[in-house]
Amino acid sequence: MSKLTVDNVTKEFPTRTDPLVVLRGISLELQSGQNLAVIGPSGSGKTTLLNLLGALEHPTSGTISIDGQNPAELSEKNVAAFRSQKIGFIFQDHHLLPQCSVLENVLVPTVAGGATKPEDVDRAKLLLDRVGLTDRLEHRPAELSGGQRQRTAIARALIREPALVLADEPTGNLDQTTAAQVADLLLQLQADEQTMLIVVTHSTTLADRMQQRQRLDNGHLQLV
Repeated sequence: MSKLTVDNVTKEFPTRTDPLVVLRGISLELQSGQNLAVIGPSGSGKTTLLNLLGALEHPTSGTISIDGQNPAELSEKNVAAFRSQKIGFIFQDHHLLPQCSVLENVLVPTVAGGATKPEDVDRAKLLLDRVGLTDRLEHRPAELSGGQRQRTAIARALIREPALVLADEPTGNLDQTTAAQVADLLLQLQADEQTMLIVVTHSTTLADRMQQRQRLDNGHLQLV
């Protein structure tokens, strides 16, 4: 059973005058199989929060831990390994490598742990089958639709069986029908894998499908 604990986290950025306070006393908990939507206006700090949860930045104060481990206490090398093993990322712009095939893109996170193993390839093919892309394994991103590219990104995020998946506007660039299909797949795979999922979104349709919804505004996170 995995667990995410965020305890009284603040984030400030230095300026030439007073520090810019973006997050103020953020606390939350999530366990395996649970998901959360974070909504809020542009500029409210949602991306900053994702960066902290993804161990891309460290909080100014407070602690974030996944499975009892605080990445802020790790060396740069070890925090990179922690991120690779524990966290999967899905972006609004899928960030697939254009020169790589669908299968190769899904396998990219496995390279961080050394050579890709046969079992990694097997899992990648399984995930791609589950997102309906078995017949697209050798295609390049430019040969895919927007929905197919995002489904590839979902498979990539899950390849290493992460404890936590972070999704930044995963349906933001998709039409309504495709967005609903991608949301279906994301939530079904999250339930099957029993990973934790946090989605930042402006879509009330997507947010309403999540188990929990919190609004980030003026640096504070509140249940809605």
